[in-house]
Amino acid sequence: MSSIIQLLPDHVANQIAAGEVVQRPASVVKELLENAVDAKATDIKLIIKDAGKSLVQVIDNGIGMNVTDARMCFERHATSKIRLAEDLFSINTKGFRGEALASIAAIAHVEMKTKQSDEELGTHIVIEGSKFISQDVAVLPKGTSFAVKNLFFNIPARRNFLKSEIVEYRHIVDEFQRVAMAHPNIHFTFYHNGSDMFNLPISNLRQRIVGVFAGKTNEKLVPIGEETEIVSISGFVSKSEFAKKNRGEQFFFVNDRYIKSGYLHHAVMAAYEGLLPVGTQPSYFIYLKVPPNSIDINIHPTKTEIKFDDEHALYAILRSSIKHSLGQFSVAPVLDFDRDSNLDTPYNFLKKEAQTPKVEFNNEYNPFSNEVSTKQFSSYNNTESKSNWESLYLGLQQDVFGVTPGFENEEVTASLFNDQEVEQAVRKTYQIHKKYIVSPIKSGMIILDQQRAHQRILYEEFLISMTIQQIASQQLLFPVILYFSNNEMQLIEELIPSLQTTGFVFEEINNDHIIISGIPVNVSESEIGIVLEQLVFDLQDGIPESSFSQNDTIAKSMAKSLAVKTGSYLTEKEQENIVNGLFACKEPNISPFQKPTFITMRVEDIDKKFAL
Repeated sequence: MSSIIQLLPDHVANQIAAGEVVQRPASVVKELLENAVDAKATDIKLIIKDAGKSLVQVIDNGIGMNVTDARMCFERHATSKIRLAEDLFSINTKGFRGEALASIAAIAHVEMKTKQSDEELGTHIVIEGSKFISQDVAVLPKGTSFAVKNLFFNIPARRNFLKSEIVEYRHIVDEFQRVAMAHPNIHFTFYHNGSDMFNLPISNLRQRIVGVFAGKTNEKLVPIGEETEIVSISGFVSKSEFAKKNRGEQFFFVNDRYIKSGYLHHAVMAAYEGLLPVGTQPSYFIYLKVPPNSIDINIHPTKTEIKFDDEHALYAILRSSIKHSLGQFSVAPVLDFDRDSNLDTPYNFLKKEAQTPKVEFNNEYNPFSNEVSTKQFSSYNNTESKSNWESLYLGLQQDVFGVTPGFENEEVTASLFNDQEVEQAVRKTYQIHKKYIVSPIKSGMIILDQQRAHQRILYEEFLISMTIQQIASQQLLFPVILYFSNNEMQLIEELIPSLQTTGFVFEEINNDHIIISGIPVNVSESEIGIVLEQLVFDLQDGIPESSFSQNDTIAKSMAKSLAVKTGSYLTEKEQENIVNGLFACKEPNISPFQKPTFITMRVEDIDKKFAL
């Protein structure tokens, strides 16, 4: 019987390994940018075509590689940062021309040009699917240029799993931003399809964050800082009034490496306790410096999760440092028992001299004088004043129209209304716990979830207006200016044609803000920012390609933002409008998010409860 187990060829093993390392074009961007940073580059260019499917190129002015290193970096298990297994626990770099390059070369056409500063000529290597095509000597500038073309060309199934260009581009931007924010001492530029998307010169940390996110980012940043033996904390958190529903602008960096940590995020939220509106999230850009041997960065394949030796201490230090900064910059209320601000000297009295108070008194004052008491009680002893009190009520026998008022008879002789009018006067709806609406029907009663029912009503109204394009818009007396980050602006620009069909009128669209002069009739001015912010949050994973799917997603998002919430008090008229509006819908049984909007209870069901 022939053997079953056999060794895989190197190119097949590399393709399988590439599935773990290279999930999408953004994975290639991350590896190449981190390699450029470790090459001690001060200027890094990222060039993208077709959201990375056709080209991902990174050009740096780092130290470059010699001929041997240039060839060796494409071999499996090639690395420049580990010599022993123990070195895994003391890594200070991100990776240098190794590890993932063999996997990338197995599934793409790779062209690398590199030259060291002390060499006259550089090396030009071309690889296609793990096969070396050529290796030549070339005249090159100092540094390295790494171009990855036709990603997944030899794995069609993997290429078909890639999302739309909009989604893949957003993932690339996320990776670029994370590396750029971790290294403000490097000049980064980003080009997509020939357009200049980012140009971030060397700057300090605050300027780099503002350059990445633009808008009103500078106004909302509150600096934090703490130095301890366990950790060194620096960075910025946002003011509570700039809180958003999405968690897009939340970044942790440990030793200049971006990480995700639900535990540390909880520490940030604990510091904001009592300061944020319900359902909102603060923005933060927090940089932690810890000893390399106190963390383990290899618990996750993408190294975005880290295990800390002393998580509890780190939690307490982070929370207290944020609370201190929020209080120091008057973002949070501060109690100071050693000082009362009411005792501060007013500005108008700062340079005035104190005046000695004087005591004045009347030598002739006698509290036992009879003159006062005689005058005081003389009016009460006057019999004429006693008899005149009845004159105050003269003329009240008739009302203002000269008609003598009558008195109601307590004995009811007949009903004021007939039976039909009494039945109509009975209240038709009731609200329970500011969440449910109860309405009687012939067979019993229905109980509506007010939020879900209103979502269904608004959802169908928006779909009708967007489909038929009978736009009803209300003009604003003063246009509203809304600021967004670069990522959010790109998303909104894609949605503008669809938003215009709902009633939005855009007066001006810039790189970091929009000016709105008209809004849909069922949207108030104070809700504009809430609606667009929720829309950006719902579409952060990508915009549907078909127009119907776009309209459906926008209608759902706006219905979610504008529907009455659980806990809102509704008048009887508002309750009746929701009940009538729901049963006028095409599909009243479920909300836009496939949840039931109402239940029915028959009289028989209620009778069974009392038959026990």
